[in-house]
Amino acid sequence: MTASGTPAGPEAGPVLSEELTVATADDMRALGRRLAAALRPGDLVVLSGDLGAGKTTLVQGIGAGLGVRGPVTSPTFVIARVHPSLTGGPALVHADAYRLSSPAEVDDLDLDASLETSVTVVEWGGGLVEGLAADRLDVTIALAPPTAVPQLADQEPRTVRLEGHGPRWDTADALPPADGLPPASSAPASGGAQAGGVPPGRTASGQPSPGGTTAS
Repeated sequence: MTASGTPAGPEAGPVLSEELTVATADDMRALGRRLAAALRPGDLVVLSGDLGAGKTTLVQGIGAGLGVRGPVTSPTFVIARVHPSLTGGPALVHADAYRLSSPAEVDDLDLDASLETSVTVVEWGGGLVEGLAADRLDVTIALAPPTAVPQLADQEPRTVRLEGHGPRWDTADALPPADGLPPASSAPASGGAQAGGVPPGRTASGQPSPGGTTAS
């Protein structure tokens, strides 16, 4: 139950919501490390955003924060990749549902077999993987409106919305402090590389290539 007495879960809407502006690829990775500090075995993270939004860049930060074996790249060719922990923590299961069209195809990946002992992050998973767990963290990445960050008009900052569903995220401290990342209503002062770029494993037209499941 939420603090207001409303049942928690996907049907009840998010119990945690936060929106940030991320200016650069380094900032996106820093956000991933921040998220990793809050993630634990059994957590499901669902990433949404257009091609080049920065989803894989965010997962690179999560992998670094979890201390898993890398490199973390787009798993388009293999659909799902397992990154074992190098520090005794949970493994990172990184999946890409871009080519999948139904929850039945998700079932074929057997992501639920490792869900309880791993942190599972699924790119393009919206509408497909929510049934894997009662709780999940939705992360939506989009280009920030130009008027929202006028100081960065020559860059392509991202707006990142975090929405936690279920009792797992129904606490004020479910996420650690932002560590300098600004809310979406303010402009960061950092510069550098953009957070996007076409993810590895995509063709020039943005289409993925077929593959299976491997361990990294």
